Amino acid sequence: MNNLKKYALNEIPHYKVHGRTVPGANPLPLFFNGSAVELNVSGAELWADLEVSWQNLEMWVTVEINGELMSRQMLMPGTCSLCLFRGMTPNTVKNVRLTRELQAMTEDEDCCLIVHGFQTDGDFHPVAKGKYTLEFVGDSITSGEGTYGAIGEADWIPMYMSYSRDYAKMTAEALGADAFIISKGGWGVLSGWDNNPDSNIPSRYEQLCGLCCGKRNESLGAFKPYDFSLRKIDAVIVNLGTNDASAFQQPAWHDPATGRTFKQRLNPDGTFQADDLKRFQDAVISFLKTLRRHNPQAHIIWCYGMLGYDLTTAINDAISRYTKENGDHNLIFLQLPNTTAQTVGSNDHPGVLSHRRAAQVLIEYLQDYFSGN
Repeated sequence: MNNLKKYALNEIPHYKVHGRTVPGANPLPLFFNGSAVELNVSGAELWADLEVSWQNLEMWVTVEINGELMSRQMLMPGTCSLCLFRGMTPNTVKNVRLTRELQAMTEDEDCCLIVHGFQTDGDFHPVAKGKYTLEFVGDSITSGEGTYGAIGEADWIPMYMSYSRDYAKMTAEALGADAFIISKGGWGVLSGWDNNPDSNIPSRYEQLCGLCCGKRNESLGAFKPYDFSLRKIDAVIVNLGTNDASAFQQPAWHDPATGRTFKQRLNPDGTFQADDLKRFQDAVISFLKTLRRHNPQAHIIWCYGMLGYDLTTAINDAISRYTKENGDHNLIFLQLPNTTAQTVGSNDHPGVLSHRRAAQVLIEYLQDYFSGN
């Protein structure tokens, strides 16, 4: 390491940031799964200078060299220099991506990953922009929960969550696109899987990263309004509704501090109670309005089905109502293949094979859409 030169991010002439973050931040926080720093760099050796913190839910990252996964690992709290490669041909330019695997964590207020800079004996070269820019909005499926770990494993731990085996990554790579991820396991459009009405993605969508918590994340700018003018999204892919369907099957949520309760109810025959189903559909329509307001040019795809089809008709009807009321035809509902015994992963979530099947549906649809626009 004696020949390495240390660079703060603002001293590096060329690098690319993936995912929502603070523009030009130095050091740079990576808030979401799929958030990354990408470099084209020569030299024999490259290290990343990182700051990591967490209490009970550890941080995981991946390193990719020239599009291939080289390492996936847990990072311990503290500052560290992480070797990304060494001993490589010095004059050859390598494409390197350091990516946060782990979703934003409301369950651990200290959970942070901050990139301070890099050390190398080489030079930095321009990094190309993607052909398209996609935004994926979802729950544990989009957080890649279940894509690692053996079938039957039931621990809810970061080790089993990933971006590296996620349908969003597969879709973006096949299209040569850049991807933004906003996802949180257990959350829905109206409420979380447990009927918690505060666990809904739309209420946090307009913040930079309202899906994390704590003073440290606040100091990094996570809860500030997000500046949507920073990127032009070509397509927004929403994969929500799975946890809203689960809420109908769960007991009422109760907040002992305030006495507030919430419940999505079933009729005695097991069908959805009409008023509660409409409440869910109203939330879908409201979120579509928010998405369109901030992404006026984007094609919106509401996909659903990787963990059951319970709310397929309700989502379709909500989209039809939104279209009729707002005259917005630049959106579509897309059904994804259900997870089977052959494609399931850990935690009874979609495994990597299920993500591949879902990605293929999205890839084929988006290829057709972009070719005609």
